Amino acid sequence: MAVSEFTVQRAWQANRASPARWVLSHVGRHWIFLVGILIGALGNAGGAQLVPLFIGQAFDAISHPQPDYGVLATAAILIVASQIVRAILQLGRNFSAEIIGQRLERDLRDELYASLIGKSMSFHDRQKAGDIMARCTNDVREINLMMNPGVNLVIGSGAFLFFPAIFAWSIHPQLVLIPLAYIALYVLAVWRYLAQLLPASRAVRHNFGLMNSALAESIEGIETVKGAAQETREIGRFDQALRRWRDAFVRQGDVESLYWPQLLLGVTMAFGLLHTLVLFNAGQISVGNVIAYNGMLMMFGFPTFTAQFSFAQVASGMAGARRMLDLINAESKLDENVGGYDAPMRGEVTFDHVCFDYNESLNPCDDQSAAALRDVSFHVLPGQTVAIVGQTGSGKSSIIKLINRIYDVNSGCVKVDGVDVRDWNLAALRRQISIIEQDVFLFSRTISENIAFGVPGATQEQIEAAAKAAQAHEFIMAFQDGYQTVVGERGVTLSGGQRQRIALARAFLTNPRILVLDDSTSAIDSATEDMIQRAIFRAAEGRTTFIITHRLSQIRWADMIIVMKKGRAVAVGRHEELMRLSPAYRAIFDF
Repeated sequence: MAVSEFTVQRAWQANRASPARWVLSHVGRHWIFLVGILIGALGNAGGAQLVPLFIGQAFDAISHPQPDYGVLATAAILIVASQIVRAILQLGRNFSAEIIGQRLERDLRDELYASLIGKSMSFHDRQKAGDIMARCTNDVREINLMMNPGVNLVIGSGAFLFFPAIFAWSIHPQLVLIPLAYIALYVLAVWRYLAQLLPASRAVRHNFGLMNSALAESIEGIETVKGAAQETREIGRFDQALRRWRDAFVRQGDVESLYWPQLLLGVTMAFGLLHTLVLFNAGQISVGNVIAYNGMLMMFGFPTFTAQFSFAQVASGMAGARRMLDLINAESKLDENVGGYDAPMRGEVTFDHVCFDYNESLNPCDDQSAAALRDVSFHVLPGQTVAIVGQTGSGKSSIIKLINRIYDVNSGCVKVDGVDVRDWNLAALRRQISIIEQDVFLFSRTISENIAFGVPGATQEQIEAAAKAAQAHEFIMAFQDGYQTVVGERGVTLSGGQRQRIALARAFLTNPRILVLDDSTSAIDSATEDMIQRAIFRAAEGRTTFIITHRLSQIRWADMIIVMKKGRAVAVGRHEELMRLSPAYRAIFDF
């Protein structure tokens, strides 16, 4: 199993060795419906072959000088009865294929989503959100269509290949040769067809993902696009992505057009007719046999024409399965460490010669590098309030992301309560740390659900108490639906200050042992800031608090101030001490 920050424990594990084995392992769970497809396919093909046989018998019965109408009536009854049975089996086959397709789509999407949720931030940093969305929606849908109609038609048409050879023997042994020759040449032609079709289908799926990424970026950054008046440029950029997808789709169409079995079918029909006429002229078969045999050869038309479509659908589905499995099998840099340290947290934090950078190929301890953090060391006692200050890009937020293991250090170690964070049970570590970032993310849900996100079982009274502590209760109640007001995606229907106060309420409700405020009052007016600062001061009592801020009013009352500059902790102390001894600290307030 790939390393993951979070995994869903399942009683059953799919085989992820290859896309084909992955899909087959899921399909195998619904084997009873697979049996239904096979029985329906055999019944459909067998029933279709009976029609020309009965017609041939009927033709022989009435072509004599004394027609036998009893045989004709019997043949008609048998044709009707066989087709009724065939229709029932066909219904069962299509129903079974649809059930497998829908369940396969459900199970694969569920597995992919659970895997994505468990991947580390370093993994998601490398991904394009639009491409991931394409894999989670369109690619998984292609797998559904691969089963029905794709695989359903492949199995159904495959059954049509063998019955002509079986029934031809009952007419004349020599007549088996042409169906067998067709089957052999058909398999070779389809093999060559698939060898060209699979890479073409992968290119289509890949370029569709890139097109979706371009669309997602434009929509997500629509405010920036409009603010810079770059609508025309973004339309051109999307047109380029759309053109690449179109070209890949056209190339797939070119491959599908070079489908040799259609020509092979025409040659087979011609030789079949010629062979039966030779045998008829020699008196070895009857005219009814000629009609029956050539009617059976016409059954090859179904696999010939449907395979062009069905194999293309299968190729597209397998290309989608490969793209999905690539995400699922991708290794994360972090693991959840289920058996790790799990205890109530006191809040002691130690950085011991920590080096870190987001670029994994960079050596962050190299003095010449522009790493996020280089040789950072400090020690925070439980219950202390720590202010982290410095210019933009100095590494302030990087410190916070190492405490709760959003990222892992490249060298050195980060300890919480004297235990390396890598030795903690990841869920236990993060459950006791609450971070409020400058860019607050709210879900498109009710305000009440957003506040209770970290504590799903919280009562309404607890939610309102947390909101009051964050100075959010008053503006929430001003909405028509109060706490049941649904905020837009990312909280776009709220002001920046309102979003940050809801985030504060969310943090207060979780009652963390370590509270981190990453410039979380930057979008709040001065009057509200005074109230929130008092709330933060109360919330900081008894818990370790990290504050990333440029506001002197918040920095002054910190027990410890860490001054960051170009990834290094250049000074550590209290406000008065640093104002005397640290030029870098004084420079922050020289404005």
